[in-house]
Formats: sequence, structure tokens, C-alpha cells
Amino acid sequence: MGKLALVAKITHVPSMYLSELDGPRKGFRQAAIDGHIEIGKRCRELGVDTIVVFDTHWLVNAGYHINCAPHWAGNYTSNELPHFISNMAFEYDGNPELGRILAAECNAQGVDTLAHDATTLDPEYGTLVPMRYMNEDRHFKVISVSAMCTVHYLNDSARLGWAMREAIEKHYDGTVAFFASGSLSHRFAQNGLAPEFATRVWSPFLETLDHEVVEMWKRGDWKTFCEMLPEYAVKGHGEGFMHDTAMMLGALGWSDYEGQAEVLTPYFGSSGTGQINCVFPVTPQDGSAVPGPQASVEAGFAPGASRI
Repeated sequence: MGKLALVAKITHVPSMYLSELDGPRKGFRQAAIDGHIEIGKRCRELGVDTIVVFDTHWLVNAGYHINCAPHWAGNYTSNELPHFISNMAFEYDGNPELGRILAAECNAQGVDTLAHDATTLDPEYGTLVPMRYMNEDRHFKVISVSAMCTVHYLNDSARLGWAMREAIEKHYDGTVAFFASGSLSHRFAQNGLAPEFATRVWSPFLETLDHEVVEMWKRGDWKTFCEMLPEYAVKGHGEGFMHDTAMMLGALGWSDYEGQAEVLTPYFGSSGTGQINCVFPVTPQDGSAVPGPQASVEAGFAPGASRI
């Protein structure tokens, strides 16, 4: 029935908003903003009606959650970095119908998921920042998915991504894009050193590791990357423990995926973290390589699973 038309790994650094404002940092994140604009343009060309964002700034301690309220509007200030994002106006439309469809299929596949279609909860900036540049005219409906998952297995997140793809293809009459909104390495600069690291990665080790990962993505070496993902999430300080990336790869077919990343915004440093905008072609998959939900087999720690 429906179609997953585009998948992307995207940055949401709050310095993108800061770079709009007059001051010494004005314009310094234009490349990241341009990458978002290009992704939004491609979504329009593909006929996407709804963007689903796996948001690593939405922290949860139990279950998976989908914010599919019909409408959001307000002024957002980041509690993490109020000097970067302060009183940023937003207004977007959700897709309650699709949110319920996604949750139903996730639960059917063993991943405990709740759809919140009657809620006063607003999206976090992992959703709001990219929508600012991709969806200013509210062309797309938006759904936000919790992806800073503190007590969740990466296998469960991979299965959630696949279940969401199947929900769209089997039960939804429309065209959807998935975005993994989070960094690569996410080791912030030590307090007091943030200005010095405004455009740098925290350490040569993390920067080298990130570059190697991007090269894997560009050449399509997904078997190697899926095997190393749990360790990379820990040793590479992956944002949200890389659950957004696991969701994204689950939707693409996990280790059987053979597509190659197209980099739109080359890798860059921001406050010590490693960032990128890149898109992945969606290829036919049967889901056979996607891990089953690890939480349902407590006693068995499957190869490649993470206890993060």
C-alpha cells in the first residue's frame, strides 16, 4: 500500500539556529542548513506526505513512544543550551492515523510502543531544528519517535525500524520519509572549552573513528558496521546510544542492506561532536537480517545485541 521513499541520517545541532542570528557565528552552519533544505526538496519530489523523525533528544526510560499529536505550535527554548536556542517559534501538523498504525505494528512484532495522539507534549529540538529548514511551510506532516533510549536494546530499536517500514508498506496509504536525527560521536567539549571546539571534534580518535564509519557507509559495508555498532555506540560516545541509527538501519534491512550513503553535508565538528547529513536509497528487503526484539528473550544475549 504505502511507500518508504527516503531515509537519511541528519544533524540537528542547535548552532544551526544560532547561525541565523546576528553575531560572530552568523552563517557558520549554512552548509548544514543547505543539506536540510536539499533533503526537504527531495522529499517533495518523491511525494512524501509525512516525515518520521527518530529523535535522540527525546529521552525515555521505558518503552518506545511516538508523538503523533495532530498539531503543535509554540516557542521552544532548549533546556540543554538555552544560549543557543531561545524562543524559537514552531508550528507543525502531526499524523495521528499513521502514528497509531506504526505503534500497532511495532507491538505486533514484539516491541513495546505507545502512540500519543492526544498529548500536550511538544517535540524536542532533534525534530524541531530539521523541520525548521525542511518544512517551514508545513508541507509535510510530522511524527517524532523517542530515540534517546536509556534502558533499551539496540536490537529492539532495529526491529522497531523494520516494523515501522512494514506498517507503512502494508497498512498506510501514503509516502513516508525516515530521519535518524543524531550525531556520530557525541563527546561534548569539556565545560569552559566549548568556544574553542565550536567547529572541532573532541579528539583525534573520535574524529578518525567517525571518518572510518562514514567510509563504510559510502561503500555499503553494512555487515561490518552492524557488527560493530554496539561497541561504537559506547566507545564512540554515540548520541542517544545510537538508537536512531539502529532504527534507521532496521528500516533499511540491517546487515543485508546494500545501498551506499550519499553525503550531502560533509562530516563536520560541532562543540566536540561529529555531525553529517546523508541519505540512503531504499531498496527491496525481506527483513530476514533484522534482529528480533531482544527484550523478549531476556535469558539469551544474542550476538550483536547491546545491553546499553
